[in-house]
Amino acid sequence: MAQINYSSSATGRRPLSEPRPSSSVLVLSPQNQVLLLHRVKTSTSFASAHVFPGGNLDAFHDGLVPAVGSPERHHDGLAYRLGAIRETFEETGILLAKKDGDLVNLSTEERDAARKMIHGNQTKFLDWLESLKVEPDIDGLVPFTRWITPAINPKRFTTQMYLYMLPLTRSQMPSEMLIPTPDNGVEHTAALFAPAQTFLSRASTNSIILFPPQAYLLHLVATIFTTTSAAPEEGPLYLASQREKLLAFLSSTPTAETDKGKQHKSALIPWGDKVMSPHTLFVRKDDKRVVLALDKPGPELKDSARGGDWERVVLVNFGKGGPTNVEIRRREDVLREERESKKDEQRL
Repeated sequence: MAQINYSSSATGRRPLSEPRPSSSVLVLSPQNQVLLLHRVKTSTSFASAHVFPGGNLDAFHDGLVPAVGSPERHHDGLAYRLGAIRETFEETGILLAKKDGDLVNLSTEERDAARKMIHGNQTKFLDWLESLKVEPDIDGLVPFTRWITPAINPKRFTTQMYLYMLPLTRSQMPSEMLIPTPDNGVEHTAALFAPAQTFLSRASTNSIILFPPQAYLLHLVATIFTTTSAAPEEGPLYLASQREKLLAFLSSTPTAETDKGKQHKSALIPWGDKVMSPHTLFVRKDDKRVVLALDKPGPELKDSARGGDWERVVLVNFGKGGPTNVEIRRREDVLREERESKKDEQRL
């Protein structure tokens, strides 16, 4: 079973594997909850983990996929957006496509039949959408970082992450989208909307598995959506204000909060353009967690002006069952704690 390892950098002993283009979507419900899927334990990537809907691009369905070496390989583009919409539909039954300005309403039978045909390559996704006379809502996808698997891994991805906000008004929301459905165990065993902080809390007790990209993006959303409910009379306005705050956060720079963080060049890169390829800073003495930095974009973009997030790091233990004890912290705080730990050790 292949597993994605974020714990170290390449050694140069093995030829660098080419990252496969993929897309993933952080879908917000009408209550501003986040959709996660529980992957099957036999999966060759992210086994048993909770992940956002997404998967590899497919030229049969998504059109021209940027070639190896192309400047567009690691940039947001049409194929990435179509792949994100297709994978979300295949995996959850939620169709991010519109007709006359509203999301499409399908019968359960029509939806499930189409999911099987598209997943089995019996019909092209775009041809099926055209038969319905609907358009994929590519403009509704908001770029929200890109992640390139570390060079040490034999199986690598260049994954464009997106944010998609389902309508707040239920009258604009097809009923079948209110309850996402898994794909009958092909890749996922469950599909669930819940507050971002709920998933993070479950991961903190190792009740669920979150890999660094999912934990990181959930952390950012949770810092904006600090509460999960409001009084009925102010609910819609409150939920809308949360979304406005999140979108303002995603479009603003600097992306850092501390003075030192703002001085780093990555702070001037908007969230939609950030590229993160986790690499190890050190292993903590007290709990043996790996500290992953997120500032570098990976070897494919080494000499470019691209970059990720210098200010935040991921703390995580890696084992055969996947990552545990995942936590997003500020780099300066973690470094200070490590210095203090070493001083305490020297006093003993």
